[in-house]
Amino acid sequence: MARIFEYFTEVIGWIRIVLSPFLIGLALGALVYFPAPSETRLVIGIVLVSVGLLVGILWATRIWKSTGTIWFLSRLMATPELDDPEDVKKMMDNLKGEETPDKNERNP
Repeated sequence: MARIFEYFTEVIGWIRIVLSPFLIGLALGALVYFPAPSETRLVIGIVLVSVGLLVGILWATRIWKSTGTIWFLSRLMATPELDDPEDVKKMMDNLKGEETPDKNERNP
């Protein structure tokens, strides 16, 4: 059951990441098309929206495979000025696969 909930939250995070470039492409496509609607401008607008969607899909998939979408979104919404710099460094080193000794551990 926990895996289903984790997967569901990752999918929601993936959708939120995809929406960002998609909405930018949608706005740019609308700015191109609506001032003077024509078939050429419609095609350019559709291409801009499609590029935004494609970039969003590729970006969100890369994030999902590397760190996870929920972790990525939580770091975007975090307040780093409240985080302990040592904890942030340790977390980033662990993501890179490097083991850093805990400052509270005793060496044998």
